[in-house]
Amino acid sequence: MDQPQMGQPTPTALPADTGSTAKIVYILYLISLVTGVTALIGLIMAYLNEGEAPDWVKTHYRLQIRTFWIFLLYCVGAFLLSLAVIGVVVWPLLLVWFIVRCVKGLQSIGRGQPYPKPASWLW
Repeated sequence: MDQPQMGQPTPTALPADTGSTAKIVYILYLISLVTGVTALIGLIMAYLNEGEAPDWVKTHYRLQIRTFWIFLLYCVGAFLLSLAVIGVVVWPLLLVWFIVRCVKGLQSIGRGQPYPKPASWLW
């Protein structure tokens, strides 16, 4: 029988991912509205953890990665529209879009559920 010898650590199973890293990424995204840099840190964390996460957490990582890139694309569009003064209306809408996606993700992960439509361009 393979029983652990005295003094040897017994192997333990790694705990299942409860989504705590994905929750941290959402928080980093929201903090980035003030600091800016933390969104990039969150993006890197989402990319690094996406492969080994359970399927329900992968939906959150997918949403977070898409949120970053879509937000960047929308920012470029809003900047270009700002040159024609229309961007003044677009910037607040863009911020609301970003905040809603993060808050809905936090609510969903808090309940231990996958994000319903991670590939959506809206919410």
